[in-house]
Amino acid sequence: MAAEDVTVLESPPNMAALFARAALTARGRSGDLPGTRLARRGVTVDAGNLAGYARVCGFPLGDTLPPTYPHMLAFPLQMALMSDRAFPLALPGLVHVRNTIDVVRPIGAGESLDLEVWAERFASHRSGATVDLCASVSAGGAEVWRSRSTYLARGAKAPAGAPEADVTVAVGDLERSVATWRIPDDAGRRYAAVSGDVNPIHLSGLTAKAFGFKRAIAHGMWVKARVLGALANRLPESFAVDVGFRKPLFLPSTVTLATAQAGGGWDAAVRNAKSGTEHLVGTIRPL
Repeated sequence: MAAEDVTVLESPPNMAALFARAALTARGRSGDLPGTRLARRGVTVDAGNLAGYARVCGFPLGDTLPPTYPHMLAFPLQMALMSDRAFPLALPGLVHVRNTIDVVRPIGAGESLDLEVWAERFASHRSGATVDLCASVSAGGAEVWRSRSTYLARGAKAPAGAPEADVTVAVGDLERSVATWRIPDDAGRRYAAVSGDVNPIHLSGLTAKAFGFKRAIAHGMWVKARVLGALANRLPESFAVDVGFRKPLFLPSTVTLATAQAGGGWDAAVRNAKSGTEHLVGTIRPL
């Protein structure tokens, strides 16, 4: 990637403004993925926000970042890419269906971080098209964290010759529940307050209904973080965590967490406590 293709931002984009812009410019999008990368340099973590995030997601507060925390730093840049008119898919209606994170090494809470995001892998899906939003976090010139978020646009068409989407995460039999969580109706608002992800489908039943949901739904990345928080003391220093987001987790809900040791790490599933509907399945493996 040539240096001129990387745009360095001095501050994080305003998330509420990006959601508004995306809604106003949703119609008439088409074409290929933009080649632009967005970056920020020398990013440091706010201690108060880190503490709030750990509390909302169930992580112990320590001197290293929770494995999902860098996603919050990179997500505004990804939002800026997706809300730009050059992005071929309309942001309203995009569904986060898969997320992978590689924790190359633990990241100290006081480290200065360089972020870079880009879009790739415009793929065909039986229900439409998918695209991957990628992120890389470096410290001292070396990559310490990376992620890939796959989004589905229902009814969209990928370019001719596009590959088939890969959204399946396979786990073993997970019959034993190890925890039951009662998730309140304000879980989306609480996560939005610490993450900046103010997508209306997560904030209230009223705003969710405007986008076709019967009630507000939990952020997928909050559910993923909640699983990792439950396993925080049993994770290796360097690992990959790959999750598929299955059915929406409506708020409020009662869900169960099932886990089993596998491949030197863990398999996990979050299911509705009454119906057994799977909301998330995932694997955690040492790198």
